[in-house]
Amino acid sequence: MVSTKTINSERSKSTEKTEAILTGAMKEFLAHGYAATSMDRVAKAAGVSKATVYSHFGDKEGLFNALIQDLAKEKFKTAMLLQEPEFAQKEPKIVLHQLANQILENAVEDRTFQNFIRIIVGESGRFPELAKTYVNNLAKPGIEILARYFKSHPELNLPDAEATVRVFIGTLVYYMMLQE
Repeated sequence: MVSTKTINSERSKSTEKTEAILTGAMKEFLAHGYAATSMDRVAKAAGVSKATVYSHFGDKEGLFNALIQDLAKEKFKTAMLLQEPEFAQKEPKIVLHQLANQILENAVEDRTFQNFIRIIVGESGRFPELAKTYVNNLAKPGIEILARYFKSHPELNLPDAEATVRVFIGTLVYYMMLQE
């Protein structure tokens, strides 16, 4: 019989390997772009075997998708606050001001995220699935959360909450592009 301690130790090793692979992959994608990054390079950067990379993520697209999902978890911490009852009750002017400031601060301070987004944009012509993954895991959920928040405030009198969200986010993205 396998002990609980052994199982937990194996999970910990697997988590450490996963984190090492994601860190190595981010480094390689940022240095070489999507097309030029190989699983060999990722394995070497992560300090694991190529077979380990494949067993954890399947292929390069699966690895890239995992990076986007990892970023989504980190970046949605701010947007997720809109679902908390205390924020839902606050005046939209205050919440949106705080949200915009938080998004801008996070984006300006996080060079890795900026560079990763540049890869997605730059490679999306040749690899449209990268952009689709970004939209499905990062953009679309964020738009949905903010649109629900807007809809929960009828005093805003918005005929199309989703269009308003896209304008709000688009304005922030445009500002960041000009600044960075």
